[in-house]
Amino acid sequence: METPTRIPVAGTYNFRDVGGLPAATGTVRDGVLFRSDGLYRIGDEGREQLRELGVGIVIDLRDEQEAARMPDDLDGLDVEVLRLPVFEGSGASQGAAGISLEALYDRIVTLHAPIVVDAVREIASAGERGVLVHCTAGKDRTGVVIAITLLAVGVDRDAVIEDYARTEGNLAGEWLEEMIELIGRYGVPDSPALRTLMGGSPREAIESAIETIERAHGNTREYLLASGLSLDELARLEQLLVDAD
Repeated sequence: METPTRIPVAGTYNFRDVGGLPAATGTVRDGVLFRSDGLYRIGDEGREQLRELGVGIVIDLRDEQEAARMPDDLDGLDVEVLRLPVFEGSGASQGAAGISLEALYDRIVTLHAPIVVDAVREIASAGERGVLVHCTAGKDRTGVVIAITLLAVGVDRDAVIEDYARTEGNLAGEWLEEMIELIGRYGVPDSPALRTLMGGSPREAIESAIETIERAHGNTREYLLASGLSLDELARLEQLLVDAD
């Protein structure tokens, strides 16, 4: 099954347009919803690429400490930046404390459901502006928010999972090695488990999050409605994202 490939925006490793994914009533539109890792070193070239892509809203899921350490390089761009910290610290820092990806994602979809809804609500209200959702890796917080958004508008479940799983290949190599070295400065030893937490996107991790939602609510749409999204907002989200057949 084809899924969106990486867009080589300068200074990023995991920038993608989710357009083209198959939905129940059509196909996800191109140029509407993007996902990415951090934007702290995109420079003039990257900023011009964001401008050309039509990005007008940036939803930053990082906490204050992360954003201060690696601030988005968006000076001069006509973009609205929305800070919606899902939890304190990156997935890697959470994992360093001994939490698995499955447990981390369970925490996101349960304890932090209101923030997930806030992000989905902002996407639904974007209008003509392209929306970019990002965190540090574009993997855990971004991965869960994007997966929930896509499932809510009827995107094929396998396509959503494949889109999530593609991240690991994008982060392998330079990005992952840099992050391993960075976290090593804080006394965290390199290990296969740490590498999975920092750069891995195994199918079973996002499947676990989806199953948590389905056990409690039946499906993602009902989860969002129970967590504060309105029917009108859900309808606007589908109208915005899906090009009906």
